Amino acid sequence: MSSTAWLLSVGFAALMLLGVPFAFAIGIVVALSLVVSGIEPMLLPQTLVAGTQSFSLLAIPFFMLAGELMSVGGLSQRLIKVAEVFVRHMTGGLGLVTVGAATIFSAISGSAPATTAAIGAVMIPAMAARGYSKAFATAVAVSAGVLGPLIPPSIAFVIWGVIAEQSISKLFSAGILPGIIMAIGLMIVCWWHAKKNNIPTEPRASRQEIYEALRDGVWAMLAPVIVLGGIYGGVFTPTEAALVSCVYALVIGTLVEKRIKWKEIYELVWRSMKVTSIVMSIIIFSAGFGILVAQEQLAPKAATWLAANIHEKWVMLFVLNIVFFLIAAVMDEIAIMVIFGPLLIAIAKSFGIDPIHFGSIIVTNVSIGMAAPPIGYCLFVGMAISGLKLGEVAKVMWPFIWVMLAVLMIVTYVPQFSLILI
Repeated sequence: MSSTAWLLSVGFAALMLLGVPFAFAIGIVVALSLVVSGIEPMLLPQTLVAGTQSFSLLAIPFFMLAGELMSVGGLSQRLIKVAEVFVRHMTGGLGLVTVGAATIFSAISGSAPATTAAIGAVMIPAMAARGYSKAFATAVAVSAGVLGPLIPPSIAFVIWGVIAEQSISKLFSAGILPGIIMAIGLMIVCWWHAKKNNIPTEPRASRQEIYEALRDGVWAMLAPVIVLGGIYGGVFTPTEAALVSCVYALVIGTLVEKRIKWKEIYELVWRSMKVTSIVMSIIIFSAGFGILVAQEQLAPKAATWLAANIHEKWVMLFVLNIVFFLIAAVMDEIAIMVIFGPLLIAIAKSFGIDPIHFGSIIVTNVSIGMAAPPIGYCLFVGMAISGLKLGEVAKVMWPFIWVMLAVLMIVTYVPQFSLILI
């Protein structure tokens, strides 16, 4: 390998092992590679700017802000109440409420950490107060957050659509059924846990309670209808849908629910900007990384090697899923998609995999990574809410992880599971 290739592979891995933040590790490797390879240094700032010049990426800050507005504005609490009156009396009822509310919230926010934060802040204390261990309650909220990138609209699908140059609307459609089946699987785990541990059930909601929950939650339930209906009805693009989500959440939070004070909006915008800056830093530095990877022909070489040594598509997909799961457990999900995007796309083309189906496989993989120990984003959000340590939460995560992996296998080997709604 050339010195540039060594820097891009071994050098980058070494920086990560030393604990250097991903964005800085990528930036350092890209800068050193430019020096070693003798490429014009001005390529770096030009690449950084070019990496942000996509209209679709505007969806990221708007979905981040929408999640903040909906959480503070009370929409997440309304969604939880709607889910609660229908299933709280069942075995594992509060776990079912958590997953159900996260499913609906995911159809508004598009973000896994935002879903875990919004639903977990309410449901983790509620579950702990009603007989669930705090660790299991945290694991449910963390696992439910994984639905955020799968159920449209989804920030992860937006990023992959930009990288792979595929229709974001079609990618959104490819995530609907996997997301719903994963939600059902998580509910089964909650039911099994409650039955095994004799968790007491809640009293059945009265008709009056159901009526009041639906009446109070009508604005919250309208949000996914407006956002998804607008996208699939051709009224606005997925990027414009993110802005619509923000405006809707702002109007409802300030004028209807009246929980958001105008003086608080600055703080909400600032919080979403900080998260967005982290995401965009990874994207822009990874763009430079991707250019150097392409120059070194690493992606085509790896794809050619795989094609020469692995002849069966199902074997390649199985190996890819194993490797992806291990990488996603220790590496940022966005960085994975941007850095390995060219390689993954080359592999998909060499084996004749439908690009939309492949996008569904990739996003399902990175979604699982958001909950997988040791560094999943949702895992740390849940730990921050519950105050528990990583080991306490990680040991009860595995039933949920196995369900997610089972859904991944279905998505991988049954293409129509992702493509049927396109």
